[in-house]
Amino acid sequence: MSEKYIIQPSSNLSGNIVVPGDKSISHRSLILLSISEGIGHINGLLESEDCLATLDIFKLLDINIAKSSNSSYVVNGKGLYGLSKPNQDLNCGNSGTSMRLLTGLLSAQKFSCNLFGDNSLSERPMERISLPLSLMSADISLSENNTAPIKILPVKEITPIEYKMPIDSAQIKSSIILASLYAKSETKIFENIPTRDHTENMINYLGGNIDKKSNQITIHPNNKLIAKDINVPGDISSAMFVIVGCIISKNSQVIIKNVGLNDLRTGGIEILKLMGANIELKNIKYYGLEKVGDIIVHSSKLKGITIPEKYIASAIDEFPALFIASANAFGETILNNASELKFKESNRLSVMSEGLTLCGINNNLNDDGIVIQGGKISGSTIDSKGDHRVAMAFSIAGLVSSENITILNTKNVSTSFPDFHNLMKALGLNIRREIS
Repeated sequence: MSEKYIIQPSSNLSGNIVVPGDKSISHRSLILLSISEGIGHINGLLESEDCLATLDIFKLLDINIAKSSNSSYVVNGKGLYGLSKPNQDLNCGNSGTSMRLLTGLLSAQKFSCNLFGDNSLSERPMERISLPLSLMSADISLSENNTAPIKILPVKEITPIEYKMPIDSAQIKSSIILASLYAKSETKIFENIPTRDHTENMINYLGGNIDKKSNQITIHPNNKLIAKDINVPGDISSAMFVIVGCIISKNSQVIIKNVGLNDLRTGGIEILKLMGANIELKNIKYYGLEKVGDIIVHSSKLKGITIPEKYIASAIDEFPALFIASANAFGETILNNASELKFKESNRLSVMSEGLTLCGINNNLNDDGIVIQGGKISGSTIDSKGDHRVAMAFSIAGLVSSENITILNTKNVSTSFPDFHNLMKALGLNIRREIS
């Protein structure tokens, strides 16, 4: 079964909305409540294919997770040592978060297991987690290409380490943190640039002990985590498509309620503000240790900028949308030091560059970045390469294109934003979904 979007030029976006729950926090809530003691409720869990892959894996690890009558998920945690050997290999689907975080957690268990994923996930690099975990005495085997499937064998004990991150990645950091919960003494991680800290926040919220000082993270192993209810805020990475769509449209205003505004996730907002975007953050509050608020967006005239390196890690998932903003800005936008974009669900640098060129936007692709000249987006047919964020980015480009934009291979939008089509249509995007 294949799926595509057809976008016709639209007039504007307007409305008050709530975007789906944060994907990163949804994954971590399932993982950490499963290894906590007691019963915890998850309110606002993102019911996407990626998060449901994590949920299904924990059911195979003998954790009781059920949806309640009020649509929250009830997790009956069994503690750090309560997981059971699965009777089959564990399918992560398209979810790199599931695979990388669970490799860290499962490397510390007293049973063997195997993780695998779909064709796209099976091409993504996994040595970046197997290397630090092997330094912790984990027994992990990858394919000959250093990709999934991943085979994990039990070890006598997990060894604490001091590890300097070669890549600024929250997935790598979280994988190490989850393994380090089972070490006998503290593990230290040193980041170059701080990355999203949802894992650290949630572990501390559940009674763990992680210190964060500048770029140093110290994990003090605890005997247990205690289950609590978790409220999942709206996902800022999903909200970004709405934000950019509103900014580049004329006479538009959108209010997005209860979005996660973790300081290490708002790089995209800061970049857009530097480009001249009219964005306000209101009604700030906290869900546990996570900052949450409303985002009010207005149509804006954007100018090209050189994107500061300090915002790259905190905007890493937002760049497909930001590239569309850059295509609609006056002048030149320059991005360097973003080679990590080549290792997402697709090589987002090259796939976005190719799509922008097809839409009449001049750009120059570099080894670790891209230079985009603002211009007028024309109609075209874009292959998203099965990358959900590429598909959604070119969908919002269709708002201001001179002719229709057709986006192929959009099925994987369901991995992060299952209701994208309906929500954007309600806001004013002239979008049609065709399934064949």
